[in-house]
Amino acid sequence: MRQLALQGAATLLVVSLAWPWFGMRGETLPWPETAFAIGGAALLLATLTRQPWWWKLIHLAFVPLAWLGSQVPLAPGWFFCIFLLLLLIYRGTLTGQAPLFLSNEATALALAEITADRPNMRFVDLGAGLGSVILPLARVRPDARLTGVENAPLVWAIGRLRTWGKPRCRWQWGDLRQADLRQSDVVYAFLSPLPMPDLWKKVCAEMPAGSLFISNSFAVPDVPATTVVEVGDRRQTRLYCYQR
Repeated sequence: MRQLALQGAATLLVVSLAWPWFGMRGETLPWPETAFAIGGAALLLATLTRQPWWWKLIHLAFVPLAWLGSQVPLAPGWFFCIFLLLLLIYRGTLTGQAPLFLSNEATALALAEITADRPNMRFVDLGAGLGSVILPLARVRPDARLTGVENAPLVWAIGRLRTWGKPRCRWQWGDLRQADLRQSDVVYAFLSPLPMPDLWKKVCAEMPAGSLFISNSFAVPDVPATTVVEVGDRRQTRLYCYQR
């Protein structure tokens, strides 16, 4: 809702300034220029409210792309299909304030090394995507019990198919905020800065003593990590590890 409010505020700001100006001159509102102006205003508001970089890009491009899309001679049903497809893939961006970030295999192998001293570990991946962590871990850690939690329908379905028939892999549909962490030895997340404070509260409330919480790229605000592991991949991935 916050992001929709930003878009609405940007639209209201630009239209309220442009409409009287062009109305007094007897001219119609130039929608291409107006759309790009709304995008610029939305970017400014997103910057002032300290939104993550990916939300800034979305705010900048949303209305201009919507206008460009309206110029394409497609039946309305196609636009609905495109919207539905995006919702099926990026639902987590709306409900969990986290875009679809996919961990690479180098990260999965680093996780295997970090957790090597935890035999038969119970591992939970919050926002598991396509299983890009669960599947490599299943290969190198056959002793581990692995759970992936995902709530984007199409992404969940693909991950479910990829983990089908792997007895130590559990693929779970659900909101990461509702996931049960009480029996977890290791919890991994690759989300965004926004949900980290609330997720940390959940970790502290549910994860048992001696367990390990690992966040890819996004540190918990105002909480020093026990260790920070440099993966050494092209992304220069950092894994922030918090011992409970």
